[in-house]
Amino acid sequence: MLLYMSSNPGKAQSTPLHSVSVAGAVVREDGRVLAIRRADNGTWEPPGGVLELTETVEDGVRREVSEETGLKVSVKHLTGVYKNVTRGVVALVFRCHLEGGAEQLSEESTAVEWLTAEEVKARMGEVYAVRLLDALDNEGDSAPRIRTHDGQRLIA
Repeated sequence: MLLYMSSNPGKAQSTPLHSVSVAGAVVREDGRVLAIRRADNGTWEPPGGVLELTETVEDGVRREVSEETGLKVSVKHLTGVYKNVTRGVVALVFRCHLEGGAEQLSEESTAVEWLTAEEVKARMGEVYAVRLLDALDNEGDSAPRIRTHDGQRLIA
């Protein structure tokens, strides 16, 4: 459901509100990337979630990775912008560097693992796998990818 805002209480505005989410593509020195299996639906995804109103984007990435995995990261650079046109969600994915901590489960994750690119392709749905694969391809020397999807498949 998309929400609309208007300064005139009796009239809906045509500009929809969007939700902004952030995710960390944490890449180890051996080239493996961090992923979680979500507790609510069992899917494999990069750690992330909805950005809170009062936090910076970088703080949101660090918080989400820490909450879901127990790991501390530094945020390096934006690797992709992904829009779900069905739900009105814009996801910002950042390549991150592991700073410390130990992998642990949370209320949001039932598994935390370091995956190869091939394992990412095998375990994740297309719209989440591409986020980590884009991050693995972007070491900071190229522009972020911009992609659109319907929640299941890439559109652009």
